[in-house]
This record gives sequence, C-alpha cells and structure tokens, in this order.
Amino acid sequence: GKLVEEDPTLRVRTDEETGQTILSGMGELHLEIIVDRMRREFKVEVNQGAPQVAYKEAFQATIQHRETLKKQTGGRGKFADIVFDFGPADDEWLKENSGKHMQFVNDIFGGSIPREFIPAIQKGFEQSMSNGVLANYPVQSMKVRVFDGSFHQVDSDAMSFELCAKGGFREAARKAKPVLLEPIMKVEVITPEQYMGDVTGDLNRRRGMLEGMDSRAGAQVIKAKVPLSEMFGYVTQLRSLSSGRASSTMEFSHYNPAPNGIAEEVIARVKGKAKD
Repeated sequence: GKLVEEDPTLRVRTDEETGQTILSGMGELHLEIIVDRMRREFKVEVNQGAPQVAYKEAFQATIQHRETLKKQTGGRGKFADIVFDFGPADDEWLKENSGKHMQFVNDIFGGSIPREFIPAIQKGFEQSMSNGVLANYPVQSMKVRVFDGSFHQVDSDAMSFELCAKGGFREAARKAKPVLLEPIMKVEVITPEQYMGDVTGDLNRRRGMLEGMDSRAGAQVIKAKVPLSEMFGYVTQLRSLSSGRASSTMEFSHYNPAPNGIAEEVIARVKGKAKD
C-alpha cells in the first residue's frame, strides 16, 4: 500500500485464478527496484516469477448481433433480448474521453427495452471488457450501440439484461475481428560511435523500428520504437555489446497490433496455461 501511494505508476492486483499478487509497472528495471525495496524496507519474502508483458485486445470490425437469454427453472424464469452494433470505439470519442474505454450508445426508442434496464446492459458490457476473447487480456476500447430488443413483463429484470449483455459480448467479440495489441516502447541509446553497428543490429533483431540518430557530446544517440516483449534482458546485453560504455532509457509509447506469428504464440501460451 505504501509503495503504491508513493508511486502512481505502480499497480497491484490479485489474480483470482492463481492467488498470485500481480505488480504492474513501467518496465523490467522499475519492477526489479520495487521487489528489492519490498525485501529490504518491508522485509517481505518475495518469490517472483518472470515478468509478463501487459498485452491488450481490440476489435477491427463493427458487426451487428442479437443476443437472447431465456432460462426457465421452476417459478420465475429469466428473459432478456438485446440487438446491438459492436466494434471499435470512434477515434473522435477516444480523443474527447481520454481514460475511458467503452463508448456506449442507447438508441432504444418506443420502449422495446424499458429504460430502467439500460444501466444493467451497460454494466454487463463494461465488466466483460476485462477479459477479451483471444487470450483473456483487457479490451483497450470498444463501442456498443443498443438499438432494439424485447423483454418479458414477468421474467425480465436488471440481472437478466446484465447476463444477456455479458453473453452478447462473448459472441459478438469473436465476430468483430479481434486482434492482440502489444506495448511498444520508446528506446533511446547513447553509445560511442564504434559500437553503433552492433547496437543498431541488435535493435533490429528485437523488431525495433529505428527513428533517428544524432550525436550528443561526442557520442551517438539512437532513437527507436521496440516491442516491450523483445526488451527483456536488454540492459545486460547492451553492456556486453559496448563493454559497458553505452546506456539506454526506455518509456512506454503506445499499443500496436502484434504480428500474426507473435499473437499466435501469446494466445497459445495463455491457452496452454489455462489447461494446466
């Protein structure tokens, strides 16, 4: 708790399936420092696993879907029926609502779904976003426009519509061309000229996009964008490439769709873990 208060970029949550405590930070070094402080200052026994990349999921297509929930189990049943458009959020909306992830539009007219059930539908979709359909990663952003549906005078209630929205998310998300997004880092390396070739070659091997080079105080400065998944162990590697004379900084830049081969690997790994 104290570490989170001091450091707004540190996030802590518990994985309900494994019971593990997940620390999320700005990179490998940041997390190493936090774990070290937990051991030294707070005397916490830490048994840490390998750092994981915070992937996200998104959608590339907008589709229309109808989800109907019908359950009859003695006494009152459950009934809800929602017709909606589902896909990526509008760019304009994202610009105006930074920090928000779900663009929800209620276009129900004429009472096909009573007004009091709309918040439950919104809640159902919103809660579903924390687990995408590809590999259970959170959805970066999406748009849902509810425009039709139906209800039952007796069997419909808020919970029915919330569950219906959750079921609708799972079905619609599979059809809306889901894609895995990977975090891309802004990397800057300062190196003596003689190691330039080795340093740039190494960044290329890490799927890096070189964005520019200039010189500063007699050294070369290389700027690149590199996927975070390729940057583990980079500090050590750079040290050995440059006999300890090059240094680097790294900060988060943006998310990008992961190339097919990488995405397939990540999804297979997550599904493999789920089976264990």
